[in-house]
Amino acid sequence: MKTLWAYLIFLLISGSCQSFQNGNMLETYKQEVIDAENAFSQLAGEKGITIAFLEFADEHAVLMRGDQLIKGKEAIETYLNNNPIPDAKLEWAPDFVDVSASGDLAYTYGHYTFSMVDSAGQKNEQSGIFHTVWKRQDDGTWRFVWD
Repeated sequence: MKTLWAYLIFLLISGSCQSFQNGNMLETYKQEVIDAENAFSQLAGEKGITIAFLEFADEHAVLMRGDQLIKGKEAIETYLNNNPIPDAKLEWAPDFVDVSASGDLAYTYGHYTFSMVDSAGQKNEQSGIFHTVWKRQDDGTWRFVWD
């Protein structure tokens, strides 16, 4: 009987430790996604929108632009190269992040500001809400699969 109680206590303790470890890993993954989102935004500001989107896109990423879906990294590259907006600036920061229990998918949302100077020299600015879905890669990095 003592052995059974000892075994049950062991199971309870190890189960709570496992939950604690999983919770810690999910918090670590959340921070990794926030860091990826911030690095993505920073790269867009420093090197341009096209370079940043191609750097952080998963091979099978999908962009929704208007009512059009651009599917796959190659199609995203073609789309961005065929629709350049000189001197455009895109800034954003995540307000929220959550990670799946398995730790391989995450999503963020927050506010963005897009600005550009038109052909008449007028600055146009648009603000809104973004939503991004992220996938953890085999090497541990995060790449977006939906934007």
